[in-house]
Parts: sequence; structure tokens; C-alpha cells
Amino acid sequence: MRHLAQGIDRFQREVFPAKAGLFAHLATTHQPGTLFIGCSDARVVPELITQTEPGELFVIRTAGNLVPAYAPGADGVAAGIEYAVAVLGVRDIVVCGHSACGAMTALAEGHDLSGAPAVADWLRHAEASRARTAAADDGHELAALVRENVAAQLVNLATHPSVARALAEGGVQLHGWVFDIPTGTIEELAAGTGPALAA
Repeated sequence: MRHLAQGIDRFQREVFPAKAGLFAHLATTHQPGTLFIGCSDARVVPELITQTEPGELFVIRTAGNLVPAYAPGADGVAAGIEYAVAVLGVRDIVVCGHSACGAMTALAEGHDLSGAPAVADWLRHAEASRARTAAADDGHELAALVRENVAAQLVNLATHPSVARALAEGGVQLHGWVFDIPTGTIEELAAGTGPALAA
């Protein structure tokens, strides 16, 4: 915890004063343009990767960047999506997977998750992606699963009423990304297809 306290001190002394005007504006304004749905993995930091300022991204992070298909009932992921789209009016939604994803590795390699039952239950949201990539060549299954999982989460997003409405009205666009940790590159996936281009 010591390094966190030192970080807070450095933020207050060095970073905040340079951005005091921005934070004064943000104290009364919340208008992010993008909903960024990424993995909880500590190596994937949306604001760092995109070099965005505070207030630009509305961020939801889940294990495996999973977005369950819409279902009635209390759901923190669904509530965050609905708030970002229906209340804040974001214009873009990014689902970002990444290399070496622990959640996708557990699925690809069939890890025993009996000691982590909540994780096992959560990863069932990616079983369809796992089934679609089961025939991938050895050594490429994980990469294929990461990409397929991003595509599947984009499909799940469209089942959320707020997203479906915004898509029908042309008010939002969906984007699938894969972040490669060792190279820092982003691969953008074409909606509903697969790899499209590298950024």
C-alpha cells in the first residue's frame, strides 16, 4: 500500500495542479463519448492505451471482458451499459480483449476451476466462443478465442435494449479491439466477421 500512498501524494502535488481546470470542469460535467468495456486484467489500462483524459471514457471492466446477453433483473454490467448509452449518450462502445488473457486461457486450456466456482460460473458466458474456436490449430487457439470472444460480446451488447435502440437510431457504433500486451498494438475487428486491421 505504501506505493499507492506515494502515488496519491505525487498526483496531488504534480499531476492535479496541471489539470486543475479540467477537474473543476469535470466536477459539474460528465459527458464521456465512449463506453470502454475491457478486461479486469491489471495490465490492460484503458486510459493509458487510448491516451485519454479523465472524463472521456466510461469504463466497465469484467473478467474476460464478458458482456452477458441481456436478461431482466439486477445486473451491474447491464446497468452500466444502460447508463452509458441511455443517460450519458455515448456515441461509441468498444469491447477490448487482450493477449494472454487469464480468463480465455482458462477456457482454452481447460483449467480446473473447482476452487473458484464464481469464476467458473462467470466464464460460462464465453462457452459459445470456446465452442467456435475448439478446432483452431495448436498454438493459435488462445488468440482465436480472444478474437471470437470479442466478437461474441459485441453480439451480446446488441441484445441490451438501450444499445439496440441506439443502434436502430444510428446513435451508437460498436467496435471490437484486441490489445497485444508485448507490442502495445491494437487490432480492430470488423463487426461480426473477424480481424480487419491493425492499428
